[in-house]
Amino acid sequence: MGVTLSVLLFIVGLIVVWAIILYNGLVVLKHNVSQAWSNIDVLLKQRHDELPKLVETARQYMQYEQATLEKVMQARAAVHGAQERGDLDALGLAEGHLRTGLAGFYAVAEAYPELKANTSFQHLQQRISSLENMIADRREFYNAAVNINNVRIEQFPDVLIAQLFRFRPFKLLTFREDELQDVSVKTLFSS
Repeated sequence: MGVTLSVLLFIVGLIVVWAIILYNGLVVLKHNVSQAWSNIDVLLKQRHDELPKLVETARQYMQYEQATLEKVMQARAAVHGAQERGDLDALGLAEGHLRTGLAGFYAVAEAYPELKANTSFQHLQQRISSLENMIADRREFYNAAVNINNVRIEQFPDVLIAQLFRFRPFKLLTFREDELQDVSVKTLFSS
């Protein structure tokens, strides 16, 4: 009887250790997704703070291009609103509009040599371009973390622990097909 009880306790102990390891792995994945989103959030806030400076610098030179400047600021507000709500679908849409607005803004800025020569404008333009690249990198990292999490909570035996402790899938940050295409500068100048 003693050997059977010892073997049974050993098997139960292994199952408990196995469940703890699975649970801890799922917790790590969940927090990786949160960290990846926080990294995007920080960069979006930095860009949110830099865009008004860029627009204000340009406004001094581009007196007749208020519609272009207004589009950028409206897109900026939409990104900020979606970011604050944590609405990934709206964020993807707003990011596409902001990208298009910035491309139009930079295309129009080409017509103002004084503006292009302004060191403040150049610095802000480089800073925002750098932030755009970092956001794209972080978006890739976020989607990878989401994918790993979503796969793990559906795989056996992880699904048993995931359902028991209500681990949830996360949404990927995606963009519509038309938002992924390159912006045509020719089209921007003709509109």
